[in-house]
Amino acid sequence: MDFVIIILPLLIGWVLDICLGDPSWLPHPVVWFGKAISFFEHKFNKGTHRRLKGGLTAIILIAGVYLLTWWFLKTATSFNVWLGLVLQSILIFFCLAGTTLIREVRMVFEATEISLEKGRQQVGRIVGRDTACLSAQEIRTAALETLAENLSDGVIAPLFWYALLGVPGMMAYKMINTLDSMIGYRNERYRRFGMIAARIDDVANYIPARLTAWLMILVSGRFNLFSFVSRFGRQHASPNSGYPEAALAGLLDCRFGGTHDYFGESVYKPYIGVTERDFTYSDVREAILVNRRTESCMLVLTLAIRCLFLL
Repeated sequence: MDFVIIILPLLIGWVLDICLGDPSWLPHPVVWFGKAISFFEHKFNKGTHRRLKGGLTAIILIAGVYLLTWWFLKTATSFNVWLGLVLQSILIFFCLAGTTLIREVRMVFEATEISLEKGRQQVGRIVGRDTACLSAQEIRTAALETLAENLSDGVIAPLFWYALLGVPGMMAYKMINTLDSMIGYRNERYRRFGMIAARIDDVANYIPARLTAWLMILVSGRFNLFSFVSRFGRQHASPNSGYPEAALAGLLDCRFGGTHDYFGESVYKPYIGVTERDFTYSDVREAILVNRRTESCMLVLTLAIRCLFLL
């Protein structure tokens, strides 16, 4: 019975993500996370001690999500084991974003084929950079960079923290990731208030980002790329994002990085890879195939780790 309780929710949650993605009509916990973060940010991101107030906000929200999820599932399971299983499956489904990410990136390439304006609008849904002046090549580059980075953030990292800490750990990670995406920027508004949240995100993604790159290489059978990833992964401004991006750059024999605008400020990102070339739809097809294989490999690894906890 313990085996079923551990294995079944993850499989159900994963299948639901494959089949449904993130339906717009379905209320999503991340939306609630965002509202909570926005409330505290508007209340405390002013005056003095912004770094301290931002750090306390991040810690309280992360710990609160973990404890609330643990209590919620424990209460439900004590009432009925199968109710607990269903609720775990639903929360796991909410925490995985593989299908939505793939769908959005594919739509970026399709929209760019229609017009630059449609491509800019579509890529603006999945990236934080300013998109108003992006060229077709820059749009496609941004989409592929996001595909690689969010394979780690949206799939591998949630599964990693599920393997270690169960559904409460998975939900806490989603809060960490949401905090970073909302207040983790190094601009004037968020530099101090979001600094600790950004550092927590760096720590939480340190192993998953590297694991993502290793699994991408493993499922592709391109073992010669380990040195490539080691070389270029550390050149990214982020301590983590560069590794999955480097893996995809090596697999596609391309180059990511360059100067981008965020909130009106130009930010230079070191180049990852050496071959500067135009992207085509075949590139996104290959990248999506790598994503799906990597996700499946991580699912098996996660199940294996959870089963070891039973021994």
